[in-house]
Amino acid sequence: MTLAPETTDLKVELQLNGDWLAVCELARLLPGRGVAALLPDGRQAALFRDRAGNLYAIDNRDPFGGAAVLSRGLTGTHQGRPFVASPLLKQRFDLETGQCLDDESVRITTYEVRAR
Repeated sequence: MTLAPETTDLKVELQLNGDWLAVCELARLLPGRGVAALLPDGRQAALFRDRAGNLYAIDNRDPFGGAAVLSRGLTGTHQGRPFVASPLLKQRFDLETGQCLDDESVRITTYEVRAR
């Protein structure tokens, strides 16, 4: 008999200043949808989970429009790279590097993320 580990109590954690901060339950991250998390310094992170179970965390602020909306963007892939498209002006941001795919001069913050 094989037992699956219980995953309902797993927490998503971000690395901030060398420490890990629990920001939400893993069950809250549905593939293809983002969640915003308020950080201790007042900024927000946008958290994503893809269909393969990979986790991503980026700054939630759209650098073009200034609003904290990236967690509400559409996710997809471009040349095998995961991205989120801003719901404002539709610029795409690589979820692994933060690089804007539509303007090479713009990059947003990414966070190391894990589930424990």
